Amino acid sequence: MQYAKNILETIGNTPLVKLNKLTKDLPCLVLSKYETFNPGNSTKDRMALKMIEDAEADGRLKPGGTIIEGTSGNTGMGLALAAIVKGYKCIFVISDKQSKEKMDILRAVGAEVVVCPTDVEPTDPRSYYSVSKRLGAETPNSWYVNQYDNPSNAKAHYESTGPEIWKQTDGKITHFVVGVGTGGTISGVGKYLKEQNPDVKIWGIDTYGSVFKKYHETGEFDENEIYPYVTEGIGEDILPENVDFSLIDGFTKVTDKDAAVYTQLLAKEEGMFLGNSAGAAIKGVLQLKEHFTKDDVVVVLFHDHGSRYVGKMFNNEWMREMGYIE
Repeated sequence: MQYAKNILETIGNTPLVKLNKLTKDLPCLVLSKYETFNPGNSTKDRMALKMIEDAEADGRLKPGGTIIEGTSGNTGMGLALAAIVKGYKCIFVISDKQSKEKMDILRAVGAEVVVCPTDVEPTDPRSYYSVSKRLGAETPNSWYVNQYDNPSNAKAHYESTGPEIWKQTDGKITHFVVGVGTGGTISGVGKYLKEQNPDVKIWGIDTYGSVFKKYHETGEFDENEIYPYVTEGIGEDILPENVDFSLIDGFTKVTDKDAAVYTQLLAKEEGMFLGNSAGAAIKGVLQLKEHFTKDDVVVVLFHDHGSRYVGKMFNNEWMREMGYIE
């Protein structure tokens, strides 16, 4: 009989799915690494499990412990699934710009959720970085995950996502395009792919209000670039240790409006019911058109599922209020 011993054994081995309508004006083949097939409906399941396993192995996470993390929702979901199977408690700190669905889903899988204001400096004691660190220090028998600087994050993608993409494209991949938040996916996949073929181009999708693109191009961390933005799960107002800028060939920035509109278009044109960062990612691919030729194989990674954005990007009333649609 074929079955997984528990839900964690179903993580990974997600399909590659061709895009057809939205990419019809591009000269190349565009394939999506469709990460919503993971049990927690996002790519973050991979690194959540890896971070937990590595912390168990070296004693940072002890039996019956409490897992504490600041999350935009998806890492929390992955950590919660692993915690249920392995017998840990979870406290997740989330910023108030994240969708209500994400908060509800985390509570549905038994986590305690603490909500913090978005519009404060990372060093502000109210920020979700500061609150999660403080809870980690105050809570007995707890482990603060810190996905931004935790090397197991990128390692998970180096060990699983990168090899899967290489194998699924038969080594023919020429470009990898992905939204950048913690940096684990782009750095882990990028490192693996460039080891197989140094000519593979690695492109990051950034958002306006985030520091990545300018820092990559100039080496300057420009605080004047930082302002609140709507797009979820990508961009940062800090430089996570997991972002290995040396592996990245370039960034393109996508507006909040384009990300939201293309999230809807993926559902309506391709039948792909995906999250907000997927809209940003596919618009980024279209913006990079001049970099592609007819022989190229472009893989774009789609992080998470549309069910987490039903009250926002899939709600036309919200889209009108934001000025994204007429």
